[in-house]
Amino acid sequence: MSKRIVFTGGGTAGHVTPNIALIPRLKKLGYEMYYIGSYDGIEKKLIEDFDIPYYGIATGKFRRYFDPKNFSDPFRVLKGVSEARKYLKEIKPDVLFSKGGFVSVPVVRAAASLKIPCIVHESDMTPGLANKLCIPAAKKVCCNFPETLKLVPSDKAVLTGSPIREELLRGNKEAAYSLCGFDSSKPVIMVIGGSQGSAAINQAVRDALPELLTDFQIVHLCGKEKMDNLLLTTKGYKQFEYIKSELKDIFAMADIVISRAGANAINELLALKKPNLLIPLPSSSSRGDQLLNAKSFESQGFSIVVDEDDLTTKLLVEKVQELYFTRLTYIETMGKSSQRDAISTIVDIIEEISSENK
Repeated sequence: MSKRIVFTGGGTAGHVTPNIALIPRLKKLGYEMYYIGSYDGIEKKLIEDFDIPYYGIATGKFRRYFDPKNFSDPFRVLKGVSEARKYLKEIKPDVLFSKGGFVSVPVVRAAASLKIPCIVHESDMTPGLANKLCIPAAKKVCCNFPETLKLVPSDKAVLTGSPIREELLRGNKEAAYSLCGFDSSKPVIMVIGGSQGSAAINQAVRDALPELLTDFQIVHLCGKEKMDNLLLTTKGYKQFEYIKSELKDIFAMADIVISRAGANAINELLALKKPNLLIPLPSSSSRGDQLLNAKSFESQGFSIVVDEDDLTTKLLVEKVQELYFTRLTYIETMGKSSQRDAISTIVDIIEEISSENK
């Protein structure tokens, strides 16, 4: 009899892509897979390509600030718990894997009430509110950062890293040279500012182009509607709003990377051993998790970090030069990390827990 797993998680791509990364390996092991997400969140769209049954439930957001929806959303969450229970009773999974986001709370709660073992994955150094509500019901909590182990019950916490899509490891740099109109005469900087792009990073990189293009070629994933049409013909500088299937090739071509410090993004850089300069989202426009993520990667010797508030053309050029000339040290340090083979580590945990539940 085949084993069954239900995935949940959504609200942003970062709460879905690690689930997607596990699918090929679990398929090979003969798992039947199902997904429970919100009625029409980003997770529904992202899962469509994988031929996995999808079930939508009601979900509410948990806010730390006043909002009129704070009065209605608890009822939506309760409705979501009821719907998730109904689906879980039909599916009868051996294990639930939750990647977080607000949709995961009713699903994890429903699974716990049905004695279905739950594995929770926490991407950031400090658990977000949704995962804080899920961790008490979890059997194991997979963590990306050594520092997180101290914030989770010791009998549940496991340092795994974040699963990244195995296809990213199979890039073709020649295909990327062709796509960008580059050649091998100069090293390549890849600039990536998260799924929406980053206006601050975009501006800083463009201001530094005259100096950077002397020594480097630059491929810039700048985000939707953030391309600069005045720079379209600049030699050695190629812009894309975003890129999908060719991303693996661009990673293969890149010698160094300038990036935001979202958990999934930096775990991809770690898995691919790409020396990186991180410019985390400042605490003024987030809960500060990227600052903590970046600090952890810096202290582990994986990254150079520059705060957005300190970013100038001169500093950016200096740090890029420093990163490029010390890149082999970063590659060597990343190669020794136990967080790089997250898929195998997490699948072993899933196998162990689903076998116990047979």
